[in-house]
Amino acid sequence: MFANSYYPLRWTVDKETQPAFFGRRQSPLSKLLWFGATSLILLFTDSRFRYLETIRDNVSVALYPLQQAAMLPGKWMGSTQEFLTEQATLKQENQQLRLDRLRVTARLQEADELAAENTALRKMLTLSLSYPERGQVSEMLYAGRDPFTRKIIIDKGKSNNLTEGSPVLDAAGLVGQVTRVHQLMAEVTLITDKGFPVPVEITRTHQRTVVYGTGQDGWLEVRYLALNSDIKPGDTLATSGIDGTYPAGLIVARVERVERAGGQPFARIWCKPIGGVDRSRHYLVLGKPAELPEYPASALPAEKPKKSVKAKKHAP
Repeated sequence: MFANSYYPLRWTVDKETQPAFFGRRQSPLSKLLWFGATSLILLFTDSRFRYLETIRDNVSVALYPLQQAAMLPGKWMGSTQEFLTEQATLKQENQQLRLDRLRVTARLQEADELAAENTALRKMLTLSLSYPERGQVSEMLYAGRDPFTRKIIIDKGKSNNLTEGSPVLDAAGLVGQVTRVHQLMAEVTLITDKGFPVPVEITRTHQRTVVYGTGQDGWLEVRYLALNSDIKPGDTLATSGIDGTYPAGLIVARVERVERAGGQPFARIWCKPIGGVDRSRHYLVLGKPAELPEYPASALPAEKPKKSVKAKKHAP
């Protein structure tokens, strides 16, 4: 009884729960044949009568925005990579251009400096030919180490027949005097050294005086000149040649300021050196001039001989 009643129930349950996969459908082979034949017919019809061109055109137009949207990430990545590459290239080019500009600027400065040196050397050569004591061009090695003096060291010495007392000048005017000579170099005291005297004359009036160094770069002072002396700003001072050290006519300084105070016996006159005492690099060292004859002795009255006083002898 149970067997007869059980089997129909089981059949009902199995039929209701049976999946659709096992239902009666077309086989995969039939589907393949159907769709394959349909594709061949469509291909032949399209190639023969071109019925699908309009459809393809419309579909391509409809899909164009989607294609562009799909290509946007690639375009963005390509644009970003190109932008970064161009930025790196431009940065390298800018750095190279800056370096080239610095090199060109340095070469131009060097060329200007060489041109200025050539001009100064030509002037000094012409100046040397105009003096009987032919000079020789020297180059400054370094400045003196003592901060309280104004001295420089040049690259000529005893091996070049330099002697103490030789005048030193540049293309503009007098610079100083050789005060110490070594074998391969020499020490030059500049005219701005404190208390350094140079006999000069005012080129406008030919009045002789002496100009002294003040110890400050760029300033000289004329001392012991009367208040009523004919001197004014703009006058040029040149060596007078009366000391036998400097040849006459070397330009020394230009008057900048004249102070005449009523309570002072002398005028205070400030001058600026015309030569490059603190900016020249090449100098002309003139030979030491010939020694002047000795200064004549003063005609003094002959002194009377003194009488010797003898001690008197006293008698015992």
